[in-house]
Amino acid sequence: MSAPSGYQLSANDQIAIEVYGEDDLRAVVRVNADGVASLPLLGSVRLAGLTLGQATARLTELYGRDYLVNPRLNVSLVGYAKQRFTMLGQVNRPGSYELPDGAAGGIDILEAVAMAGGYTRIAAPERISVRRRVAGGKDLVLRVNAKRIAREEGQGGFQVRPGDTITVGE
Repeated sequence: MSAPSGYQLSANDQIAIEVYGEDDLRAVVRVNADGVASLPLLGSVRLAGLTLGQATARLTELYGRDYLVNPRLNVSLVGYAKQRFTMLGQVNRPGSYELPDGAAGGIDILEAVAMAGGYTRIAAPERISVRRRVAGGKDLVLRVNAKRIAREEGQGGFQVRPGDTITVGE
């Protein structure tokens, strides 16, 4: 399974670690709720928030520091954690929704609205706010005009990402 470009590891992701020439260090592990994976020789290593490339670099550094000379390794995604987003406000079925399989990097906002049963009669699709957690644990609030996105079909819409909270105004 290949991860979308820029995919960041999160709790409940399952990853495979292969250290070339070191079969006893091969492991398939799950990132726990704290964002940590338990690995042979290294013990607990925080991997949540890292891309696969960053995780590979981090583990290469850790194995090379105390255990191996010039280690070469690969980190690959075996299974995604269930990635969710939340729809609130003027949609027919507000609630938490799971991103479809293969869409762990996100879905178009119009698809997210459709998953929530579409807009209510008093919804204002041009007044959508998206709360997104960014680096450093801060929240960023983005304003989205889904009415404009729908008119500009094929122009590329707004991507809803895992953890986003979308509120449709009235």
